[in-house]
Amino acid sequence: MGLNLEEKKAVVAEVSAKIASAQTIVVAEYAGMPVAHLTRLRAQARASGVYLRVLKNTLVRRAVEGSVFASLGEHMTGPLIYSISEDPVAAAKVLNDFAKTNDKLILRAGSYSGDVLDKAGVQALASIPSRDELLGQLLGIMQAPVTGFACALAALAKQREEAVA
Repeated sequence: MGLNLEEKKAVVAEVSAKIASAQTIVVAEYAGMPVAHLTRLRAQARASGVYLRVLKNTLVRRAVEGSVFASLGEHMTGPLIYSISEDPVAAAKVLNDFAKTNDKLILRAGSYSGDVLDKAGVQALASIPSRDELLGQLLGIMQAPVTGFACALAALAKQREEAVA
């Protein structure tokens, strides 16, 4: 059964709200994918903070009208699953990682801050470390000199104790 006009307006409003704060949208074909696999994909998306839904293309086209993602409209044909995230790489990473293990999920296109990406562009975006990973790497780099200094002081103290004894 199709959606009535009020339900369609609600879907467009919901998607518009998600898009307003999003940096990335990625679309993929999912035809022939078992429900269990879709359920697993949705769980991975939720864990990564990604809004993931199967939506009518006409409703999404209306939702992106006038936004930086409007140029993605030409890729919205066929049965698609939409991945939307505030994190620049999360939407691409979730779908790309899942597509590696499931041949029924085919990356179609994406948009990052208004730039339309093809499949290779989405894969390149997915290969970038996430914000949390980058912050962890930065913290490790910042801690390295302090850790080295502490180790040097401990070695110096040990040498003094051995010299005194």
